[in-house]
Amino acid sequence: MSEITSPEASALAIDYVVEGSISDRLVIFAHGAGANMHSNFMQQMSHDLVNAGCQVLRFNFLYMQANMQDGKRRPPDRAAKLLAHFESVLEWVEDKITQGELAPKHIYLMGKSMGGRMAATLMSDNVSSASTCTRARNLTIDGIICLGYPFIPVSGGEPRLDAINNCQVPVLVIQGERDKFGTQVQIPTWALSEGIRWHWLVDGDHSFVPRKASGVTLEHNMAQALQASLGFMDQLKHLSS
Repeated sequence: MSEITSPEASALAIDYVVEGSISDRLVIFAHGAGANMHSNFMQQMSHDLVNAGCQVLRFNFLYMQANMQDGKRRPPDRAAKLLAHFESVLEWVEDKITQGELAPKHIYLMGKSMGGRMAATLMSDNVSSASTCTRARNLTIDGIICLGYPFIPVSGGEPRLDAINNCQVPVLVIQGERDKFGTQVQIPTWALSEGIRWHWLVDGDHSFVPRKASGVTLEHNMAQALQASLGFMDQLKHLSS
């Protein structure tokens, strides 16, 4: 497995890791609000995707880069800043494709929690309201995979549905059945697009962890999440061929 780590130290740099050999499938993987791209969850999913033949690019948002540099724990930046950085990552990918360093035929955005919501927002029809640049829209994004979608804000309140409902590319949501940000009981009661694909993980929480009494393991749920992701990619590939 090959791995390329960014050497930049600038606060505006793209802090990334590219894993796997050049592949026709590139997964651009964004972390959640509280854990960076080196978390066990991010590394395990990336490792599994690479073993399945994908190339994976993980990156840190700017606030997380700052957290890693000085050890402080900052909250996420506002959406506009997160989206602008996500765009810069896509621009970097576009440049590497032009230079022949990456050669994907299919590109997927994957996000853990907040990362998935930002991916859906970036590809939604109202992203202009976030004041992000759109140069990287020259890239064709085949689909988005959300790993634990944070429908309900941490502070509570009404579910956030706009981004995922207005997304202009196919979306797969992989959700733990008892995810506190949107459970299997709550989600069917919300006005969500019928085009969204769903895969439920038995007794999983927001990080797919089941309770011991369920008889299911985290390893099982992670394997199910991987297979659901690969199946989604296969479906989209067949539809585009």
